[in-house]
Amino acid sequence: MRIWVDGDACPAVIKDILFRAAIRTKIPLTLVANQPMHIPRSDLISILTVPSGLNVADQKIVELLDPGDLVITADIPLAAHVVNKGGTALDPRGELYTDENIGERLTMRNLMDELRGGGMVGGGPAPFSGNDRQAFANQLDRILAKLRRS
Repeated sequence: MRIWVDGDACPAVIKDILFRAAIRTKIPLTLVANQPMHIPRSDLISILTVPSGLNVADQKIVELLDPGDLVITADIPLAAHVVNKGGTALDPRGELYTDENIGERLTMRNLMDELRGGGMVGGGPAPFSGNDRQAFANQLDRILAKLRRS
């Protein structure tokens, strides 16, 4: 099992939680990003820098993902690919994407994109909060415990 992180959009506080979890559980973690990032010195933690471009990091994660791997991403289309390939996808706010909810999430995302594109709604997600951090940490612990038992 490996943890993959869609690194460009992942909040720093979530990366810190993930770094500590990887070291604690001895599960390899790879950040995939289109720019260099600071990571702790550890044989378990690496960064894979990909060229800039639309969905380049997402495509690399899907290419390298094995069933049973965990992917941290807020990108719903990437999460759908992960779930379809047998991986586990977790949003940085703690939402677990599953076979049961990914279709609905994709539909809602596409609808909101259309509404924003038509000027009918504005804005984006709410600012990242301490509650989001805690929800992520709790869900991550549950997922890692479950995946390690499997």
